[in-house]
Amino acid sequence: MTETAQAHPLLDQLRESVRGGLPAAISDLGRLVRIPSVSWDGFDPAHVVASATAAAELLEALGVFETVEIATAPIDAGRTGQPAVLATRKAKNGKPTILLYAHHDVQPPGNTNDWESDPFEPTVRGDRLYGRGAADDKAGVMAHVAAIRAFVETVGTDFDLGLVAFFEGEEENGSRSFANFIVENRDKLAADVIVVADSDNWDIDTPALTVGLRGNVAFKLRISTLEHASHSGMYGGAAPDAMLAAIQLLATLHDADGSVAVEGLTSREGTTPEYDEHKLADEAAFLPGVKPIGRGPVLSRMWDQPAITVTGIDAPTVVNASNTLIPSVTVKVSARIAPGQTATDAFVALEKHLLEHAPFGAHLEITDIDRGSPFLVDTSGWAVAEVKDAMHQAWGVAPLETGIGGSIPFISDLVEVFPGAQILVTGVEDPDSRAHSPNESLHLGVFQRAILTEAVLLAKLETRA
Repeated sequence: MTETAQAHPLLDQLRESVRGGLPAAISDLGRLVRIPSVSWDGFDPAHVVASATAAAELLEALGVFETVEIATAPIDAGRTGQPAVLATRKAKNGKPTILLYAHHDVQPPGNTNDWESDPFEPTVRGDRLYGRGAADDKAGVMAHVAAIRAFVETVGTDFDLGLVAFFEGEEENGSRSFANFIVENRDKLAADVIVVADSDNWDIDTPALTVGLRGNVAFKLRISTLEHASHSGMYGGAAPDAMLAAIQLLATLHDADGSVAVEGLTSREGTTPEYDEHKLADEAAFLPGVKPIGRGPVLSRMWDQPAITVTGIDAPTVVNASNTLIPSVTVKVSARIAPGQTATDAFVALEKHLLEHAPFGAHLEITDIDRGSPFLVDTSGWAVAEVKDAMHQAWGVAPLETGIGGSIPFISDLVEVFPGAQILVTGVEDPDSRAHSPNESLHLGVFQRAILTEAVLLAKLETRA
């Protein structure tokens, strides 16, 4: 540890407790990874229930919570969200309450042939644990559980700090019942500090506190030009097929250099750490000769500018392709929104652009709209100083304040319902964790330091006057 971070009196004891408890934490994480808790429509919801049950059992076993429950909330009339786990312990003697958030649902595995090992069989190779959810975000769940274990082993069960654990079950499916859940459980979730363990670190040796998050707008876009398929030889060259219309329309979303070309989507001015295009190419796994897109500093493109990605296309497969003009094509559009713009305004800009640029009079239908606003952390609060100091002590180097290109849209809901809470966005991932991708993994050294960071933070809050 460098001389600029003053060691907490319990640091050595906490470090030893975390080290001793690491094998159990990895084993428990492995059991969670084996549960294929994909929260998307079309996947068996029983697995998400099983994952919630397993997470609740881990919290029960800690022996410090007064209540542990599995609960749901409505999405809208006739639809209920996936099960979340909620555990509470009231603060005593004027101590603060800290809420520890993570999510126990995961992304689909994708093509299992792209994995070097079974996505739902936790596998250690070198210093990394591989598996879907090993990093995002079952490692967040276990970082909370293991930190509480180390804290309790060090200070005992008779502490005054208020504790809330909230493990969501549908973050990867848009947190669609989240807003209703936190309103229905407002009193149980109320806290002075909220730790969201769902972000990443600068690298495996340097911690990061995420202070800026892009928002998101995602939707399905159906492009139609014909009532039915027609012979491409007979009518091709005169009748516009939907694939041609889709290609031309989607091409209008970007300039020639790949920058977003949608009027009304805004950028933010901000300073970023040094990060060159060579580092980008390495971490994002560019193929040889591939060039980056966009303008400005690399991190500005990923943190402070909008981005639009077509993440899926429903069209005839190559093997089933016939010589016909395609009448309709459906695509999934995912847009990331720079801090400073609401998701609602961003969707209006996107919708307007698409309607104005539809070629050949193509008919457009936009459905399944998800919106999540960007977020900027207020770094002036005392909790930011406390967690940065805890990171410094646990990692031995000072943390960086970073943005993130991804989105955690529910944070804006937390801010609205709990405006007085200080929100800290931390995480257990690193640039090679490959969250959402094949061969997702957790660096076990990062995992250990993330657990220790949180254990130190709990100890600091327990003694806070």
